[in-house]
Amino acid sequence: MDIKGLRKEYDNPVLRRHMLAPDPIVQFEQWFEEACSADLPEPNAMTLATVDGDGQPTLRTVLLKFFDHQGFVFYTNYGSRKAQQITENHQVALLFPWIKLARQIAITGTAEKISAVESARYFASRPRESQLGAWISKQSSVINSRRMLMMELEKITSRFLKGEVPLPDFWGGYRVRPRTIEFWQGQTSRLHDRFLYRLGADGTWSLERLAP
Repeated sequence: MDIKGLRKEYDNPVLRRHMLAPDPIVQFEQWFEEACSADLPEPNAMTLATVDGDGQPTLRTVLLKFFDHQGFVFYTNYGSRKAQQITENHQVALLFPWIKLARQIAITGTAEKISAVESARYFASRPRESQLGAWISKQSSVINSRRMLMMELEKITSRFLKGEVPLPDFWGGYRVRPRTIEFWQGQTSRLHDRFLYRLGADGTWSLERLAP
């Protein structure tokens, strides 16, 4: 299969420094709102990169569920591969690939568990089916068949037939506290616009244009 000719010429307005907010979280919110308005499929989908103790990186797609000036929050099983790798190495990266808009946002930082109170608040807002699913999925472990998974779902459904589904103690959120946030916008001739916010030791953000 010959894929050398697969290319798309980007034709976006030039992105200039004065067009960006001094605060990268404010800028993120602006682009995120535009991604939502563009009717992208799951605009909160982001690639999460983690690294294990041997230096082997792993990628997967997770969903952003909350963000503010403290960081970007996602949820998972604390026994999952991603959680195990975060325990070994707190350094992570996130990528929002909004291809339809010819935009990307790349974030580097450190991941930490959020409080059980925060996790419980979000868990209570999930559909009941998703709550039950969190109880039965030993995420990243080997299973014999989907049939066994569905049998476990029947058991847990019967267990919590009445009343609310409680938060499992092995499930919750992580907050990625950003150190760098890069905004990328495709341009003609592959001369893309790239701007990097970097967090200084004094807690202020600097902004630089990067070569494409």
